[in-house]
Amino acid sequence: MRLSRYFVPVLKETPSEAQIASHRLMLRAGMIKQASAGIYSWLPLGFKVLRKLENIVHEEQVRAGHIPMLMPTLQSADLWRESGRYDDYGEEMLRITDRHGRDMLYGPTNEELITDIFRSYVGSYRDLPLTLYHIQWKFRDEIRPRFGVMRGREFYMKDGYNFDLTKDDALHAYNRHLVSYLRTYERMGLQAIPMRADGGPIGGDYTHEFLVLAETGESEVFYDSQITDLKFGDREIDYDSVDQCQAVLEEFTSRYARTDETHDEALFNEIPEDRRRSARGIEVGQIFYFGTKYSEAMGATVATPDGGRVPVHMGSHGIGVSRLLGAIIEASHDENGIIWPEGVTPFHCGIVNLKQGDAAADAACDDLYKALTGHGLDPLYDDREERAGAKFATMDLIGLPWRITVGPRGLKNGVVELTSRRTGESEELAPELAVARIAEIYAGI
Repeated sequence: MRLSRYFVPVLKETPSEAQIASHRLMLRAGMIKQASAGIYSWLPLGFKVLRKLENIVHEEQVRAGHIPMLMPTLQSADLWRESGRYDDYGEEMLRITDRHGRDMLYGPTNEELITDIFRSYVGSYRDLPLTLYHIQWKFRDEIRPRFGVMRGREFYMKDGYNFDLTKDDALHAYNRHLVSYLRTYERMGLQAIPMRADGGPIGGDYTHEFLVLAETGESEVFYDSQITDLKFGDREIDYDSVDQCQAVLEEFTSRYARTDETHDEALFNEIPEDRRRSARGIEVGQIFYFGTKYSEAMGATVATPDGGRVPVHMGSHGIGVSRLLGAIIEASHDENGIIWPEGVTPFHCGIVNLKQGDAAADAACDDLYKALTGHGLDPLYDDREERAGAKFATMDLIGLPWRITVGPRGLKNGVVELTSRRTGESEELAPELAVARIAEIYAGI
């Protein structure tokens, strides 16, 4: 994409309403624009990253054997009355009456709706196990929406629901989700620590939140520092293997890591003092097992091998896709702007032409652009009639991991400059070698 033809309304000044880094930088980089309190339009650059995150989530869910679908944003209040949550959920639920006087709501979550789908079509243990998921916009009427996409009223979320015959089967589904989430977050360049949490209005005795450590996190967390050394990496897991999934769960949850809601000071003090840590964390996902809470209330039962019928065991599993953008920026930025991890960057690299209109520089940039796209990469070419300082500032602000700088002086020596946004280090290379280096970096991602 040529920057002269793209829509990136970069702001020079920081909007006064932005209190944290991710909100400031998303506004300044032209990624979002507030439509009303806690509700945002996603501009092209922000939408591009949102789609990349969504694709990673889809790929890892399908890898784990989960089946995508799509449920509506508006739901019937009658389903929530069946489960008993309509009056209990609180004022965060946006309640609506349609023109026929029917009570509706803008879905904050989908346990009731998915249970209704299940009970309508599944009646035998032979159809289990089953996990369905979707990625959809949701709405919670926060009393004080703030921090941009970190605590908005409208948000984009993946939520999945498992249906199993027994508790043991459902706990395997729980473990399977934990493994898939670890893979998902690491692909995004994040270390998201699973921490024992509170079930809240979803319910359930088994639940872990995934938190990214950041000074602006809304939750206080307590953990054993050894947990930050754990990496899932590129290991292969058989998601059908109970033992393998259980082993990963034990590896990543055996050390102390809890949010303030479930913090146990006595257990925490059993950790060697030099490993005790407290910090702030940003929640980017949560997994629940809640047994038969919804299936009993809504009659979601299946026939068993002995001819009886039992309510299915269920769990729900969410990832805040839109919130992830804020979390990634909070974890990866500096005073000049965003620093995107390679796995989620909106463009793989930037091309900066130091002398637009110079025949040699223009031709070299065009050749670089063609060569990069020929490798299946997506570069952003700053071909604007701007001074070099303004072009560098824009590239730093929007945070592309790599920049190739082209100027007449370097071309006389047959080189361009390749710069890492994360380290700031630069090296001079022949144009074809710079392209090869970028292609090699992204080959394994």
